[in-house]
Amino acid sequence: MSTVKGLAGDTMWYGLSSIVGRMISYLLVPLYTTVFLPGEYGIVTELYAYTAFLYPVFTYGIETAYFRFSNKDPDGESGLFNLATSSLILSSICLASLLFWFGADIAVWLEYPGKEMVFYWLAAVLTVDAITAVPFARLRFRKKAKKFAFIRFFNITFAVFLNLFFLVFCLNIYEGDWFPQWRPFMLEHYDFEFKAKYVFLSNLISNSLLIILLIKEFKGFKFTFSRKKFTPIILYASPLLFMGLAGMTNEMLSRALLKFWLPAGFYQDQTSMDALGIFGACYKLSVFMMLGIQAFRYAAEPFFFSNAESKDSPALFARVMTGFAIFNAFIFVSVSLNLEVIGMLFLSKPIYREGLYIVPFLLMAYFFNGIYYNLSVWYKLTDRTIYGALITILGALITIGLNYVLIPIMGYFGSAIVTLISFLAMAATSYILGKKYYPVPYQVNKILSYVVFSSFLVFGFYQFDSGNWLINFILRNLGVLLFVLVTYFLERRHLSGRVVFGLKIP
Repeated sequence: MSTVKGLAGDTMWYGLSSIVGRMISYLLVPLYTTVFLPGEYGIVTELYAYTAFLYPVFTYGIETAYFRFSNKDPDGESGLFNLATSSLILSSICLASLLFWFGADIAVWLEYPGKEMVFYWLAAVLTVDAITAVPFARLRFRKKAKKFAFIRFFNITFAVFLNLFFLVFCLNIYEGDWFPQWRPFMLEHYDFEFKAKYVFLSNLISNSLLIILLIKEFKGFKFTFSRKKFTPIILYASPLLFMGLAGMTNEMLSRALLKFWLPAGFYQDQTSMDALGIFGACYKLSVFMMLGIQAFRYAAEPFFFSNAESKDSPALFARVMTGFAIFNAFIFVSVSLNLEVIGMLFLSKPIYREGLYIVPFLLMAYFFNGIYYNLSVWYKLTDRTIYGALITILGALITIGLNYVLIPIMGYFGSAIVTLISFLAMAATSYILGKKYYPVPYQVNKILSYVVFSSFLVFGFYQFDSGNWLINFILRNLGVLLFVLVTYFLERRHLSGRVVFGLKIP
């Protein structure tokens, strides 16, 4: 039980940085949906989708390999850190140079002629992310969850500050609402026609500070390379590169290609970029599920590796999975039944709220994505990462094929459905293979019962629509309360005598 408590404690700190930090950054969504028209926000959505595709290429699984080999030989961690970081520095410089060289051509190909500066900025952002990947992993390996949380929180908060500076302070001066004496300067230097570029500039500046904040983790770093030592690392990590690329395909393809595959005039009085902007803004609401999963991932990877040799690890991993599933079922119900209020709070322009109906499907998709991440322990601990790559490639093929078929028929709702199908298929495949290579006694029936119960609650309570948001809010939160009461009734034996949120469970 102490090991589970340790995982919960680390998850709390990683969750604090992710949830609080991301919630602060999510305050930018009302700003973006106020400042940008859907077509302009579509630019941000599309370019960040392509950036997400490139991140696995820049890091190629070295972070996870660092965890695996550091746990095998803790005394050799320092040398492994030098080797892994040296590799990422060298490869990132090469990849960023290519992006700089072809930046203008890429801008033309993606229909952003004359805006190649943004692609240079994104290349620099990816370089910093890659170089700091192993130092962040070192913090997690050394159980420095608080420092990790502080740096992540500061990074996000500073990025929010920069966004407010460029898109509120500078924009209001440009429009003559604030400090009119500074308006001539802004009229000359502020790019009003391409305001979206300031989102990327803010990201670049805030990310650059990460190297300074992580300077202590670089202490003693020496650029080194050994082919003999690097070969087993890259053999372990290379399947993770393909897994990362396929994973980004599952998550980002719809946002990257919606404007190309959506038929003209599919949505009345909206361009494909308008539809992409609405889809991107509503997709952001799945952040409520993704945050908890991200926090869990930060804590779980070192947890799984450090407990791999214990004879009780299968039973331990099974308990972790059940608790994870129950918690995320609660998130699914809570967010889905409060989308009307969440939409009013975060999506400033009513046009963005047209896509809210896709959010429950995206939340459930990421629920299964989190289950898949739990299940992935078997191929990481048995050094069969090639299976992880194959499973994720399967998901990518489903994503590509079904998006191609469904986007012209169903628009971005089709993309949401495809995301759910893809992650569900990956979780099911991983579970079947895992039973053969690393059996874990997962409580499958209990987990599926929570999935079905939460889905019926959301569907059932959405049939109540009084036409008044306040009455809807009260009625639908009865569904949330019902979920909590049923969960307590079913799990009270496991909760008895424990303190939860400061209250002792009888």
